Amino acid sequence: MVQIARKLPAKQWMKLKAEVETQPKVDTEREEFKKFLLNGPTFSKKQLETIAETRKAINQWRTK
Repeated sequence: MVQIARKLPAKQWMKLKAEVETQPKVDTEREEFKKFLLNGPTFSKKQLETIAETRKAINQWRTK
């Protein structure tokens, strides 16, 4: 892709350069972290029920 851009005439090269520079830059680290979080493991419905039951049992135990 860069090789093709380098073959452009000076006027088109400047136009392309200006267009690229006006594009918002993407924070790649932030995007990678976002993908990591969105693709991470999640709890199943059964696991969430088990957690809720355990919390309820612990709270009952603490109030005795």
